[in-house]
Amino acid sequence: MSGRAARPRPGSAGYHRAPRRPLRSRPVFSAPSPLSAPASLNTAQMQAVHHLAGPCLVLAGAGSGKTRVITHKIARLLQAGLAPSQIAAITFTNKAAAEMRDRAKALVGARPAKGLLISTFHSLGVRLLREDGAALGLKPQFSILDSDDVLGILRDAGGTTDAKTARRWQWAISLWKNQGLTPAQAEAEAKNPDEVQAARVMTRYQERLAAYQAVDFDDLIGLPVALLQRHDEVRAKWQAALRHVLVDEYQDTNAQQYELLKLLVGDGQGGRDRPAMFTAVGDDDQSIYGWRGATIDNLKRLPQDYPDLQVIPLEQNYRSTGNILRAANHVIAANPKIFDKKLWSEFGDGEPVRVVESDSEEHEAERAVARIQALRGQGGAVAGAVGGQGIEWKDFAILYRANHQARVFEQALRKAQIPYKVSGGQSYFERAEIKDLCAWLRLLVNQDDDPAFLRAVTTPKRGIGHQTLAGLGEFAGRWKVSLYEALFAESLGTVLSAKAVGSLHEFGRCVNDLEYRARQTVGAEDARALLMGWLKDIGYEQHLHDGEDSEKLAAARWSNVLDFVDWIARRCGGETADDGSGLATERRSVLEVAQTIAVIISLAERGDDQNVLTLSTLHAAKGLEWPHVVLAGVNEGLLPFKTDDESLTAASLAQRLEEERRLMYVGITRARSTLAVSWLKRRKRGRETVAGAPSRFIAEMKLEEGRVKEDPREKLKALRAAFAAKAAQPAAGPTSAD
Repeated sequence: MSGRAARPRPGSAGYHRAPRRPLRSRPVFSAPSPLSAPASLNTAQMQAVHHLAGPCLVLAGAGSGKTRVITHKIARLLQAGLAPSQIAAITFTNKAAAEMRDRAKALVGARPAKGLLISTFHSLGVRLLREDGAALGLKPQFSILDSDDVLGILRDAGGTTDAKTARRWQWAISLWKNQGLTPAQAEAEAKNPDEVQAARVMTRYQERLAAYQAVDFDDLIGLPVALLQRHDEVRAKWQAALRHVLVDEYQDTNAQQYELLKLLVGDGQGGRDRPAMFTAVGDDDQSIYGWRGATIDNLKRLPQDYPDLQVIPLEQNYRSTGNILRAANHVIAANPKIFDKKLWSEFGDGEPVRVVESDSEEHEAERAVARIQALRGQGGAVAGAVGGQGIEWKDFAILYRANHQARVFEQALRKAQIPYKVSGGQSYFERAEIKDLCAWLRLLVNQDDDPAFLRAVTTPKRGIGHQTLAGLGEFAGRWKVSLYEALFAESLGTVLSAKAVGSLHEFGRCVNDLEYRARQTVGAEDARALLMGWLKDIGYEQHLHDGEDSEKLAAARWSNVLDFVDWIARRCGGETADDGSGLATERRSVLEVAQTIAVIISLAERGDDQNVLTLSTLHAAKGLEWPHVVLAGVNEGLLPFKTDDESLTAASLAQRLEEERRLMYVGITRARSTLAVSWLKRRKRGRETVAGAPSRFIAEMKLEEGRVKEDPREKLKALRAAFAAKAAQPAAGPTSAD
């Protein structure tokens, strides 16, 4: 759908633009504590918070206080009489959900906040499937597969050992699932033989998931959509339970996530006794995830699907200086607009945006490091532009389009002894030792989880070799049962030796015993004792030392294991919360925590507050901000990124350019006080060095517009005149104070 005819325009009934100057409002709440916490919002924010009569789209420009609006609207809904459990706030990462939860707690108090449903889309999907997935044939203890598990199953389903091929299938299947396509529909829409093959592999892949009682990450959205579409009573239950749904970063939703939202809130067309009650908060100018299925069409569809939609733009920016915002506004103005808005702030013009030319990648890195050292040497003089006194390493970020651009900056930073981190490095939860333990926990939850079985049965080694497992797999395939179920079959001895069967039975008894104890063990202290005893029983610490040549590396891996045990134990609860409320956290069994662990670790972000400079791709930087930013490699061919895919149509290329321009806009608006945009006169492309050209986006920033150009000769003449006048003045005589 184009959606252009139906969308509200500035001046129309559904579109409200706030006055350009902020108006300080009265406190949002008049109710007694804790809902009486004073708060000041600007006029547009107030409109968004107090709109309770129907669906609302908040166009939250970069740095415009969207999380503040969401948390204050939660408080307003509580004041209006909704129970905490009737409010759902949905976002995309655990980190964002945790921040929202903390800010809601600070605003409304610990007890109301505890009952709110604040989660990621995927965590909400898990909740729906755990409660009502039986209608789709899922057990409550279904497994959630990680990316490595999926690749293994795809290699098996497609009959290949080539990881690259399996990864292509994985990407294709993920995009099809995000579009809501079945394997048959995907095959019908396939554009080439490779896609036909991927669609047929998808059919076998789905059969294996069903047999394993397992789902992949995309299924956590697709299956709840199917559940609510096919089962009226389940849909009615959830629509009655959730009276208002708030969606953060709405522009990042894909087709299936939008369908899930619609199914949760209803169509608002008389099918229920109330209008569709939701608040979508997003920014069409920051839609940069089209490559992974997100679609800006969801913003276009909202006013069509919900004609009474109230559209409220947030244009006041609380992050950046005027020069930075003007550059951002100029760039994004080149894109066709869905909704009109223009960012502004009260921080003044600030430092001009700098454009830096460099001879090569190495020269670019050297100049970036020199700039960083110079700014840090100036101390609070520059930082004061948007608050802050001193400048620390964590105040800097170097942002780029592609991961490969980081290497030369790392070399330059190490040479200058500047501490840094590379955003998007290996996750704590991707470490082999953590994945080992997660496989055991997954197997406790779902004993039909074959990928988890294979990892757990071989880690640590217990005399069960590949031939034994191959025989077990052949036997399980013949009888269409899981590997775990097959190992207890009476006839297994006909295909395996007595010794092999005995080893498998010993492993099965170990799993059964641990599953029983995990079900009975509740609370942090007992959970910690159970897990440490189990690790000792299976000899996991010795396993780590046996597998490493370096004692130091083995000790580091064991330290990670201990951290993981503590992480799980804390989630078993029963300890006093550290938020000053005096409330004890909810007590849960180890098995209950294990049921939620897969989705937690899939979205986990270990947020530390180290004083280090950040190197990051532009995609990974979205949602973050720094006082001082360098945008590197802003060249044609890099940003916008040029693809060699000749199958793209003119329309597809235009859409891609628009998304690249939004990516540039995101990069510009990460900066608070200073921004440098760097481009290369010569750059490497593969093994070649080619001439570089500045990105078209640099010209689109219109940095010279409105800037007073000064003739250096006139400036020098004025300086000479000033010095001459000063020299001509008579020396001052003594004063009476002397």
